[in-house]
Amino acid sequence: MFKVNELLKAAGGRLIGGAENLSVKRVCIDSRRVKKNDAFIAIKGNNFDGHDFIAEAIKKGAACIIGERTVSGLKTRKAAFIQVKDTQKALGDMARSRRRKFNIPVIAVTGSNGKTTAKEMIAWVLSGRYNILRNEGTKNNQIGLPLTLLGLKAAHDIAVLEIGTNHFGEVRALSRIAAPNIGIITNIGPAHLQYFGSLRGVYREKTALLKNLENPGVAVLNADDELLQREVRKKTKRPFILGFGMQKKCDFFAGEIKNRDGEIKFLCNKHKFSLKTLGYQNIYNALIAITVGRLFGMENREIALRLSSFDFPQHRLNLKRLNRVYFIDDTYNSNPFSLKQALDALANFRNKGRKIFVMGDMLELGEKAEYFHYQAGRQAGRICDAFIGVGKFSRLAGCAAAASGLDSANIFNCFSSRQARDILFKQISPGENDVILVKGSRAMRMEDVI
Repeated sequence: MFKVNELLKAAGGRLIGGAENLSVKRVCIDSRRVKKNDAFIAIKGNNFDGHDFIAEAIKKGAACIIGERTVSGLKTRKAAFIQVKDTQKALGDMARSRRRKFNIPVIAVTGSNGKTTAKEMIAWVLSGRYNILRNEGTKNNQIGLPLTLLGLKAAHDIAVLEIGTNHFGEVRALSRIAAPNIGIITNIGPAHLQYFGSLRGVYREKTALLKNLENPGVAVLNADDELLQREVRKKTKRPFILGFGMQKKCDFFAGEIKNRDGEIKFLCNKHKFSLKTLGYQNIYNALIAITVGRLFGMENREIALRLSSFDFPQHRLNLKRLNRVYFIDDTYNSNPFSLKQALDALANFRNKGRKIFVMGDMLELGEKAEYFHYQAGRQAGRICDAFIGVGKFSRLAGCAAAASGLDSANIFNCFSSRQARDILFKQISPGENDVILVKGSRAMRMEDVI
């Protein structure tokens, strides 16, 4: 519950209609979801302008409107109207103010791969003891994260927030809104290179989180990552750094790893843990959750029980069986690192039938796009019995697969995911236990294949 004067002060705006003492239940950016006594903030997007929907929001009972301009002919007496210079900035300022009202730990997770799964896994483990606020899905940007924080209530014990970025400065800006006490970086990989230029650029952007930690300031970092290793070795007093990994000895180290029949078992500091997953890299996410669980006083056995019952987010290496055909659904997104991990999962999958890879383009890789697609195709050619590519870069991957020994008769190139679906339908043999990996960047709509 908010008061209009509270929002007015936090947003740094001016009241040009309505009363300051009006109560507001929640802040909303979608006029279709506005309910009675909500505050509607008119965000301007690439394809829409929230100011066009102010009248609709008031009709649905909005008690407060936050906008950059009034709408011609609008009777603002039906709702308080706060005018601001920039509604997106106002949203962040209100969220920062809300976060400051509650003296609870905030955990922020960023990284090139695995941050959504890590965030969900942390929240799942901690929710065994605590009331957790977390981003829904992947609402990790300058709209989604502030909206999440505006949902903070006195009943919450801990907030677990995912921070996403594809441009310089976004991690810093979101960290300043969230004011995290614990910062987690899953890894540094070749994602969004079109904007970051190189791995060094990715590293610079992600590690901005560490510079914006509130007391006590704890960093949880991947000790196996080449660029993050230097941070782990520093062992500074602030931030206090904990490392996790599988290759180099560190604070939370996984060993004796067994991967069989969709379940991974491992030891961490002599304690047994298990996950229902095909993805070997999810051990890293589990190590993060174990680290955080221990920081909050949970016992290893308690954490292990939570992890063993964790259900992975949709479209992230989910195994599905349809009419004796297995699908590995990794369609949420794609970049070189996550694609390699998905192909490793396909290679390790034991089945009697063929292995088929349906690949959509990896986007936002800049001038290195051709190189990374060629490398992916080479790996696929050594693993797969058939390759179906969607997009111009995946066509190049198909050529690389052929160069690696895959019969060109089993390589297909498509312009859309639906075309790939039709080709796949003719290729699979339901009685032969075929397994199909489907993966591509979000914009490629690879979920349409499944």
